Amino acid sequence: MIRPVRTGLSDWTGVAGALGRGGQLKHNVAYYTPLPRSDLAVVSRGVTVRPALALSSHIGFVRYSDGGSLLMGDVVVTEQELQQFIDVLQEHGIELTAIHKHLPSQTPAVWGIHVHAHGDDPVAIARGLRTAFDRTGTPPARPPARQRPLDLDTSGIDTALGVKGSVYDGVYRNFFARRETVTEGGMVLPPALGSTTNINFQPLGHGRAAISGDCVMVASEVQNVLKALRHAGVELVELHNHGLRDEPRLFFTHFWATGDAVTLARRLRPAVDATNVVPIQGAG
Repeated sequence: MIRPVRTGLSDWTGVAGALGRGGQLKHNVAYYTPLPRSDLAVVSRGVTVRPALALSSHIGFVRYSDGGSLLMGDVVVTEQELQQFIDVLQEHGIELTAIHKHLPSQTPAVWGIHVHAHGDDPVAIARGLRTAFDRTGTPPARPPARQRPLDLDTSGIDTALGVKGSVYDGVYRNFFARRETVTEGGMVLPPALGSTTNINFQPLGHGRAAISGDCVMVASEVQNVLKALRHAGVELVELHNHGLRDEPRLFFTHFWATGDAVTLARRLRPAVDATNVVPIQGAG
């Protein structure tokens, strides 16, 4: 297995310049860049969706002990942008590993594209990504907004799910990582590169929330998780993969619900408990 190496922000200056925005380093390994689609006003099931709930592209780079770098990410594009975005990715040697939706019925229609690339020059990969992003309405980077208190019982959510979450752009987020070592083409994947369960809560007022989540599973867990989600009254949106060469083979299901946030968190706990995951405390 090829393992990641520790890096600093200065190691990713070229990538940041190519992408046209800075990122953050997670656990001194994964260089992570969010690209929220704040230009879009998407409505799903009557809810105006905040970017942090289900409309934020995110790109992760990791450097490995063999000198190569791996890109993995999930990119949000509109239906009108989809085909041209794909064409540009392919022109620059960036692979598509999933084309899917994060949300149930939505206006306008948006898609998520999982991207993958591996090579010795991460700056060249980032330039290709930037060229593709320039074919979309993805807005330039903006200063982070001041975090305001959420109209949610976040301690109740944490207790129900068994993990402490964090606030990001008006959304409360909880994360879990697979306990197994996950590899992609022989490269060990840190959790930030697409092997986590995330459950996001957007406040709707009076303790209610819209929930958009993505649950990571191995094949033997899939049916039990889908049953647990439906038993919780949750809508199933998508069943898909993030990678093409991962071991163990991982599956992901996007889900959606609205209602009392703490009640929904309690109902979601059996689905989480049906998977071999560990809480990531305070991840954001």
